[in-house]
Amino acid sequence: MTSFPDTPLAHRIADHISRSRQKGWYVLPGGATQLLPCITFHEYMEACLYDETYGYYRAGETKVGKEGDFYTSSAIGSVMSEVVSRYALKLQSTLGLPVVLAEWGAGTGRLSAGIAASLRKLTPQWEECFSQVLIDDHPGHRKKVKESYLEAELPGAPPVYSSSQSLTYWQSRQSKGSVLLIANELLDAFPVHRIVRKGDAYKELGVAVAPGQGFIYTEMPISNKDFLEWLERDGIVLRDDQITELCPGARDWLLQLGRLLYAGDRVMLIDYGYEADEYAAEHRMQGTLMTYLRHQASDSPFRHAGERDITAHVSFSFIRSSAEEAGFRVDYYDTQKQFLLDNGILELLGSHDGSNPFGEEARRNRAVRQLLLSDGMSESFKVMILRKT
Repeated sequence: MTSFPDTPLAHRIADHISRSRQKGWYVLPGGATQLLPCITFHEYMEACLYDETYGYYRAGETKVGKEGDFYTSSAIGSVMSEVVSRYALKLQSTLGLPVVLAEWGAGTGRLSAGIAASLRKLTPQWEECFSQVLIDDHPGHRKKVKESYLEAELPGAPPVYSSSQSLTYWQSRQSKGSVLLIANELLDAFPVHRIVRKGDAYKELGVAVAPGQGFIYTEMPISNKDFLEWLERDGIVLRDDQITELCPGARDWLLQLGRLLYAGDRVMLIDYGYEADEYAAEHRMQGTLMTYLRHQASDSPFRHAGERDITAHVSFSFIRSSAEEAGFRVDYYDTQKQFLLDNGILELLGSHDGSNPFGEEARRNRAVRQLLLSDGMSESFKVMILRKT
């Protein structure tokens, strides 16, 4: 059995909990309860992912792809990049203006590099029509971005800003042209609060330390009065003992974008998630929280703190409400599969006689099939495009 604490960050979080003034009830095996110091699950997840020294997205090696703990759709060949580039070119042609292609949470930069490489083939004037800027907070990804652009045979990589540094860029931006900001699997990386229904009451799940057990869940009072209003607004009704997630950080991010972007700018969100009725469906009694470590999935977030990804599915009902609050309207919303079909993915299929299964056309055809058919991924993934009003 793994000893506790099993990482330096687990030790740091446990110390923080021991000094917390918040309290939560822990239900013992026999049914008795014990009041323990605790923190919200949101605080725990935020530390695991974003602690400046040990956080999953702040330290260590590359997190995406074969070398990391999970894949994104941008890692499946160049197909996703090519389809997004077709959408971007259609948008630029419609606007008749230069477009800044920004990617927030760019990771290794493979998606943006692929978009640039595709645009370079689609239009000779692509550098006059488009510019790029990337935003990512993991120091280890900066080098990978340069490698991605070199692999794509591009002359150079665009600037990469941290989230905080990017504010200066946006505030100094000239009003000429428009912005297409892409967030590919960004929202699922925001820390969440976990809410549970107990009879007629709602509680929040906290995190405490039990001697000999390590981190445990407790039940604590709801930490923000807005949470229950958001659930009611979005039509999420929980069953007794059912858990769901709320992501105020996604709302804050959209409100920030609402202040930074101009009328006509667009935000493309690509992520896995559901509308309210599916998000809180009967078969989701434990919510949507998952963790990933070396491509192995688990629903337990309390081991290897800081060394495994923790993620929750996106409630697109909540995102829509938050976007409208921030001054956006929804221009497009559908499954990733439908977005790919709407923007010409089938045109990327090449004729292939099967003689060389490792050739470029064969690899591309496999990537197209994987994006459209593999494990229903392109059905659970959604694409939502917001326009600033």
